[in-house]
Amino acid sequence: MLTYYNDRPLSTSANFCPFLSFPDIRKGNFNMAKTKIIYACQSCGYQSPKWLGKCPDCNQWNTLVEEKIARTTHRRDELTLGTKEDPAPINEISTAEEGRILCGIGEFDRVLGGGLVPGSVTLIGGDPGIGKSTLLLQAFAALSQKGLACLYVSGEESQQQIKMRAERLGIAPPSLLVLSETSLEKIIEHLKKIKPSVLVIDSVQTIFTSSLPSAPGSIGQVRESSGSIIVLAKKSGLTTFLIGHVTKDGSLAGPRALEHMVDTVLYFEGERGHNFRILRAVKNRFGSTNEIGVFEMKEAGLGEVSNPSELFLSERPLLVPGSAVVCSMEGTRPILVELQALVSPTFMAVPRRTTIGVDYNRVALLVAVLEKKLGAKLFNQDIFVNVAGGVHVDEPAVDLGIIAAVASSYEEKAVNPQTVLFGEVGLAGEIRGIAQAEARVKEAGKLGFKRCILPLSNSRQLSHIKSPELIGVGSLQECWDILF
Repeated sequence: MLTYYNDRPLSTSANFCPFLSFPDIRKGNFNMAKTKIIYACQSCGYQSPKWLGKCPDCNQWNTLVEEKIARTTHRRDELTLGTKEDPAPINEISTAEEGRILCGIGEFDRVLGGGLVPGSVTLIGGDPGIGKSTLLLQAFAALSQKGLACLYVSGEESQQQIKMRAERLGIAPPSLLVLSETSLEKIIEHLKKIKPSVLVIDSVQTIFTSSLPSAPGSIGQVRESSGSIIVLAKKSGLTTFLIGHVTKDGSLAGPRALEHMVDTVLYFEGERGHNFRILRAVKNRFGSTNEIGVFEMKEAGLGEVSNPSELFLSERPLLVPGSAVVCSMEGTRPILVELQALVSPTFMAVPRRTTIGVDYNRVALLVAVLEKKLGAKLFNQDIFVNVAGGVHVDEPAVDLGIIAAVASSYEEKAVNPQTVLFGEVGLAGEIRGIAQAEARVKEAGKLGFKRCILPLSNSRQLSHIKSPELIGVGSLQECWDILF
């Protein structure tokens, strides 16, 4: 049966919708307002129409949270500053690089690649209480003293709490503005009025936009809020820092795309039992990702460590079996660290192999080489390897130091405390050459070491160096004869 309106057939009785009035049909209003509910994983962003106990993408349990999806009521360009750019021929685009801004903290500038880049967006992550907010507050204080307008937006602390922390750090520049706000729209309004040069959002998980009905900290809110802030920074040349939370496994919380959207990703690392803090770059579009910054947590805030090698070796025991000093390169900086090993008989069927600060698989490989090539009976020994000071070293140049520390503990003979070792060890027991050997030798000489054991190929290239004494070795057997 056909239904007619103004002498025109509308529908049959089978598919006629009684909820739509005739004026709605004439205007074409067929879409009914309905909120869609999905379940999003708060770890990786996976979306499912129904709740699941385990995320099929990242295999995390109880991470799917109910979220409501509705059409956004604004366009992102309405929240941003600046004008729209027209397409331009590539040969007419100016490549004149704007000068970097030094924040006054040398270790921080080193990791950033030489200072702040106007319009860049930097994401900083780390464990709670590691010192992320303290570092940025100190950096902003130094920038404010140079006359730059800095805006510190906090969604976790009030203005009074930030003031108390600033007083403890001994900083109170008048050009450092503090705002306690979590609404993205209100933050954009303040940015349009103030027009600062540098901005920090602490933290991005607390910012929310009213265009999404989901709770702050959800995948959708983090993605939408961060995207609007990043577009704003690119359009207006605003240097922006985003502080992010980390998950249980140490990765940044929120959508994985967040790390791809920003220009620089920094991780603030450190052990709770140590005062050392290491700032490491994981991604940097304007500099190297191999640089690290070393800080020491003091009562008055974070202090720079200009000579980390001396700090890491300050409490090194002398003439004790199982201790060896190696030189590791962190970017362009050589750092001397102490490797400790403990070898003891086991009464279990499978001996333990425990490593802290070095790769477990690498240690297992070197122990197998030590057994095969030098005849050391380690199959019934527990082996523990640790890098003193809470530092992580992962380059092949520390292989010789690991073997020296393990062999020293096994033989109960101490390595000469004035000796530094570095070199890559192959499966055939050979010592292979490494990069930047001259910088490592010079760093050892600055700290007063008298002897340096290094690959034979590197020692031939450094024959012009007279101090410290260079001893080139081509195999593990030669190194064993020299040490023990």
